[in-house]
Amino acid sequence: MADTPLRRQLGACLEALAHTASPATVSAYRRDLEAMAEFLEARGVDDGAELDAGLIRRFLGAERSRGLAPRSLARRRAAVSHFSRHLVESGRLGHNPAELVPTPRQPAHLPKPLDIDQLSRLLDTPHDGSPLAVRDQAMLELFYSSGLRLAELAGLDLGDLDSRRVRVIGKGGKPRQVPVGRSARRALDTWLACRSALAAPGETALFVGTRGQRLGHRAIQKRMTEAARRRGLPEHLHPHRLRHSFASHLLESSQDLRAVQELLGHANLATTQIYTKLDWQHLATTYDAAHPRARRRRDESDMP
Repeated sequence: MADTPLRRQLGACLEALAHTASPATVSAYRRDLEAMAEFLEARGVDDGAELDAGLIRRFLGAERSRGLAPRSLARRRAAVSHFSRHLVESGRLGHNPAELVPTPRQPAHLPKPLDIDQLSRLLDTPHDGSPLAVRDQAMLELFYSSGLRLAELAGLDLGDLDSRRVRVIGKGGKPRQVPVGRSARRALDTWLACRSALAAPGETALFVGTRGQRLGHRAIQKRMTEAARRRGLPEHLHPHRLRHSFASHLLESSQDLRAVQELLGHANLATTQIYTKLDWQHLATTYDAAHPRARRRRDESDMP
């Protein structure tokens, strides 16, 4: 691989990203940016300072023609945008050209939220009381109580938890605090009381595996699936489905889209709207009822 300004810039960008993003995100962005670099180099571009909106559009168009799925195209664009911001911050670009390129449209594949009664039966089903079962119960309760992403729960340390809330690091390294419900707090207290039976000396992770170290993403997913099967849930369970159930159930009872946005850690309200399958009519009704210059005067309907 040639030692060009472009390759050095990509290396510096990924090295900086590794300080704030998960290993999975870094690996995905590395693949995306490698594809972009190969595209640029084939066209004689060996310096990120030459990057512009036209090149980005042609790169994404070529990837689409190659059969890349809309979701993968959206991630390609996100990776290129991140790289462009890195170039702006380092003074090699005057602006981020990716901002002029719209994100490829993609179909929404949202998990169906679990029924509230189903979730109650799942969470209230007794377990065998072993440290592993106690840990799994605490993870189930916390996923549903606080709407955490898989990476957020896996990254929790003991110091992130207090009596009423948990501090998490969300996407892009953005921290937030989320309330912890009473049932989740009880399950966590039970887990903390027996955590030492599994945890290695000095391990700071809240959730640990049989080797005493932080529980990985795949292990958490597997334990959630197994726990649901043992407890008789007839449908597949994974962490994101619990997060979606949290959002949907909270929105149904509160109708407070902004609060759900904050709790989920979404940067944009539009993301929350799609995530919760909130329809436009509900948004319009909320707007009409809440905005001081949107509410109709009582006699307005009689006005010509």
